[in-house]
Amino acid sequence: MNGNISSMKDEILSRIQKKFPLVARPFKEIADELNMREGEVLSILQEQKKANIIRQTSAIFDTKRLGYISSLVAFKVAADKISDAVKIINSHPGISHNYERNHDFNIWFTLAVAPNSKFGLEKTLEILAKATGADDYIMLPTLKLFKISVKLNTTGKDEKKEEVKRVQHTEIEMTPLHHAIIRSVQYDIDIVEEPFKKIIDELGIDYDKFFLTLQELQEAGVMRRFASILNHRKAGFSANAMVVWDIDETRGEEIGEKAAAFSAVSHCYLRPKYPNWQYNLFTMVHGKSTDETSAIIADMAKEIEAKSYMPLYSSREFKKVRIDYFSPEFDIWEDKYSN
Repeated sequence: MNGNISSMKDEILSRIQKKFPLVARPFKEIADELNMREGEVLSILQEQKKANIIRQTSAIFDTKRLGYISSLVAFKVAADKISDAVKIINSHPGISHNYERNHDFNIWFTLAVAPNSKFGLEKTLEILAKATGADDYIMLPTLKLFKISVKLNTTGKDEKKEEVKRVQHTEIEMTPLHHAIIRSVQYDIDIVEEPFKKIIDELGIDYDKFFLTLQELQEAGVMRRFASILNHRKAGFSANAMVVWDIDETRGEEIGEKAAAFSAVSHCYLRPKYPNWQYNLFTMVHGKSTDETSAIIADMAKEIEAKSYMPLYSSREFKKVRIDYFSPEFDIWEDKYSN
């Protein structure tokens, strides 16, 4: 790939992560902005998809706004039990991310339970802990969300800091059409001229109604955004650390906003402390190498007033998927463990 095409590829990947055009022919809009032909953009993206650099292009929803209850969880599992434990954990349809990290609490996953869950979050975790033989576990729900936006810097342009905007959401009364569109747009779209045509044909609506409904969902905060998510390692970002910070809880808002402003930070949350877990600010930091990631963390440490901090690198990825919302699999899993 020559230099010009490579730079165009990086620019296109940057754009589809940040703001995917919600129009009938989104790749034509990108092509027009970049002085390219639609076919060239499609060809580049189809190639990136085939190479598994683009993981998925779809709507990203706010689990909580859809009525689901979720939490980050850390299990302490003996080394010889990890393989079996991971199979049990991953069998739950509300597990979206699951990693092994360099700590005594070695299995880290996110769990969501459906609005109509019979067990609820705490009972579900008790069942998983017992079934996996976990020695200990901690539940780390979000107390305050400062940022959630995975946008890898593919262009190489200096983007050390960014403005994190606070958005006021409108109220929404969900209709059957809202639910139908949510079920449709949560899945990966095809990289073709009109990627949304299949959806509107199946729903029997026109483009205007479809995009207006997506706008309503976004303004209400139900849909965070529509975007492409890249495979971090395939895209060259192989050193990604979950950095945990022990900060003064009374200054959580101020310090959290400072951490979220770093462009290399994709996720930033305030979570609870426990007697066996002192860290309450969580940041996901992305870099192309351990040295780069360490340098970013060192820069952050100069601005974040923390008693201590610790980078937790993932040694293995066990699961990384989007939750299949409104799926019968949630009921099936709970029925299995009801006996």
